[in-house]
Amino acid sequence: MKLGYTIIYVPNVVDSLHFFNQAFGLEQKFLHESGDYGEMNTGETTLAFAAHELGEMNFPEGHVRASESKQPLGIEIGLVTSDVHAAHQSALIHGAKELSAPSQKPWGQIVSYLRTPDGTLVELCTPVSV
Repeated sequence: MKLGYTIIYVPNVVDSLHFFNQAFGLEQKFLHESGDYGEMNTGETTLAFAAHELGEMNFPEGHVRASESKQPLGIEIGLVTSDVHAAHQSALIHGAKELSAPSQKPWGQIVSYLRTPDGTLVELCTPVSV
């Protein structure tokens, strides 16, 4: 078993793909012709976005929409970069909201937290030194 996908349900898949491309330089891998599902090239695990309407179809009892939640959900997307400061600024320029500015953690990693325009919680971090 391996982790294949992280799928985030969002109000507008195309807008989310565009944000992750513009803010972080990730390339679009796939967009379904309906516009309700799309994927980014992120390495071995695929970061994907699906429309809330697909969530409603998949979860008849409903789901929590990060885009409508005042606080971030208790799950994050972690993006590893050598330059957290630059990635953080780029995200802000492209519409993200700052939750925590870049700071160095006691274990040496530089970390920041943002919410994307679709409500996704993103951690930007340098690689962990082992």
